[in-house]
Amino acid sequence: MIKFQLYLERGGDLNMLEDFKKFIMRGNVLDLAVAVIIGGAFGKIVSSLVNDVLMPLIGIIVGKVNFKHLKYVIEEQQGDTPEIAIYYGQFIQNIVDFLIVAFAIFLMIRLIERFKTKPVAEAPVAPAEPPADIQLLTEIRDLLKTK
Repeated sequence: MIKFQLYLERGGDLNMLEDFKKFIMRGNVLDLAVAVIIGGAFGKIVSSLVNDVLMPLIGIIVGKVNFKHLKYVIEEQQGDTPEIAIYYGQFIQNIVDFLIVAFAIFLMIRLIERFKTKPVAEAPVAPAEPPADIQLLTEIRDLLKTK
């Protein structure tokens, strides 16, 4: 608070704060904030679906394998030093997570697109007839062409 008061005393103005307030209160920023919050909650639901429902089923199908524990050990544990390993099972699980989230979003967007009203095509408007003097000039031109 003291730094802000010093800023104002040195000739700073509130335009930046007012601009920031306008920026934050714009509809796009609020929509984005809501989308991020809902997306985070949706991500938790999908992660639970993958971790608790799909991956155990896939593990049973491929031979009772738990994907979380699949790893390639580079260096074994020595004393207090933990092992160094590449956890490719977790990577596989994250890929499945991503694919399910992407597919769910695809389905939602497709559903939304179906419910959008399609613009009605208007009948083509016939061109207005040209004024009488233009019609007369066109007739004279056509007569001169034929002679």
